[in-house]
Amino acid sequence: MSELLKVDTTFIICVTLISLASVFGYGHYSITDRGLMAQNIDSAIAKGVDPLSVRCSYAKSDDIICIAYAASTQPYQPKK
Repeated sequence: MSELLKVDTTFIICVTLISLASVFGYGHYSITDRGLMAQNIDSAIAKGVDPLSVRCSYAKSDDIICIAYAASTQPYQPKK
């Protein structure tokens, strides 16, 4: 009986550690991603680039603001 209890306890501890590592890893990724986006937007403002275009490069495909921005911009046409 004690051997089964050790196996159950070990399994529960392993699953808990994996879950906590996943949550903290995702949180760190999200915080880092937002920080990098803020730095890139600040850099774009300093260079005169539209900050909304930088924001939209990080956005998901269903972001309404970026869809409207893409629809309102002129398509790129190379100089002849």
